Amino acid sequence: MNGRMAWITWVVCLVAYLVSTLHRSSLGAAAPDAIVRFDATAAQLSSLAVVQLVVYAALQIPVGVLVDRYGPRTLIAVGGGLMAAGQALLAFTDLVPVAIVARILVGMGDAATFISVLRLLPSWFSGPRLPQLSQWTGNIGQLGQLCSAVPFVWMLQHLGWTPSFLTIAGSGALVAVLVLVAVRNAPPGVDAPRTDSIQLPASWWRRLRSAISLPGTQLGFWAHFSTQSPGTVFSLLWGFPILVSGLGYTRGEASGLVVVIIATGIVSGPLLGLLTARFPSRRSNLVLAIVAHMALAWAVVLLWPGIPPTGVVVWMLIAIGIGGPGSLIGFDFARTFNPVRSLGSANGFVNVGGFTASFCLMALIGVALDVIHHVRLDAGEQAGLYDWEAFRIALSVQFVALALGSAMLLHARHRTRRRMQEEDGVTVAPLWTALLDAMRRRRG
Repeated sequence: MNGRMAWITWVVCLVAYLVSTLHRSSLGAAAPDAIVRFDATAAQLSSLAVVQLVVYAALQIPVGVLVDRYGPRTLIAVGGGLMAAGQALLAFTDLVPVAIVARILVGMGDAATFISVLRLLPSWFSGPRLPQLSQWTGNIGQLGQLCSAVPFVWMLQHLGWTPSFLTIAGSGALVAVLVLVAVRNAPPGVDAPRTDSIQLPASWWRRLRSAISLPGTQLGFWAHFSTQSPGTVFSLLWGFPILVSGLGYTRGEASGLVVVIIATGIVSGPLLGLLTARFPSRRSNLVLAIVAHMALAWAVVLLWPGIPPTGVVVWMLIAIGIGGPGSLIGFDFARTFNPVRSLGSANGFVNVGGFTASFCLMALIGVALDVIHHVRLDAGEQAGLYDWEAFRIALSVQFVALALGSAMLLHARHRTRRRMQEEDGVTVAPLWTALLDAMRRRRG
């Protein structure tokens, strides 16, 4: 473990995850073009992204079970092939129903990638570098969003819809081949999941139920739910319409602003990984601080009189950029409180959290935009479907998700700490108490 082959495996899987984020975020980068190509209302446009995320979230637990059974190598390769097929189909259609089928395929392939990569890490690495590698994986993988925000947008503008989507379809096929050639489920001499039968082990449901019932796994679910959704909603669908149609930026300027989210994740991710490893009993406080920061930034942007200045918009993008790597803390909870044999199932359940919040918010924002547009037109107002006043109201639904996630996280934390005290005799004092004790020790 921790050897040369481990690093090669990690790099290949990192490329696979990067490509999956490219496929995942490609529709968001292409949203202005999709509005024209499909002649879609806000609700119809959101349905393309929502169905992708619904499929992604619905498959997380089944994929987690399959990863524990067949091993991550097979799942990652199949995922690459499914994403390639979906993007190739999307390249040639201008019909919304066909596009929905294409995004379903992309969602299926994407669902198989990330938790499979996370499942590989404990088989190839050990020690304190594990939480840091999880952060590096999540954050470097977000460079796929950079690829969709810059070169993919450039291709859309200069090459057109079909060549652009065919190009990224090829990247999915390449990943499938690369993983089959270079990746193994475990080092030589270490038992890997069997792949000689399609029959699931009789204990799979008991293993899944056991993982989900743990308060620590639920804590991971709500941590992911609270931190990931604002950035996902922005990056996967509504970011470019907000920046271009709502705030009046050019496509090039919008691409540059989206890069802020990605750069923030790359910078903040390793720091969050270090803090998570250094203060494991304070991970929930870190999550709550990230959520509070996002809520404050969005409140300032939405309540700003008129169009908010670029500096305020950049601050909001930095806040949701921190939320991306912050969501990976949820997987660290799953790793801490679950045995390796059920880690895939636990990771799948945790990953459902953020994407459940995301697809609900995407759909609600789309419906809200259509309703607001009709109400304003009926009142005799000259209103655009995607102008800033409409977005200002529609985007406020995010606060409901942030509040719900924070409340449930506090509840799951209470149950987790009570169980730790009862079973292991470990007591975690409130943060303010720990800070006061630390100050007293320094003075003493």
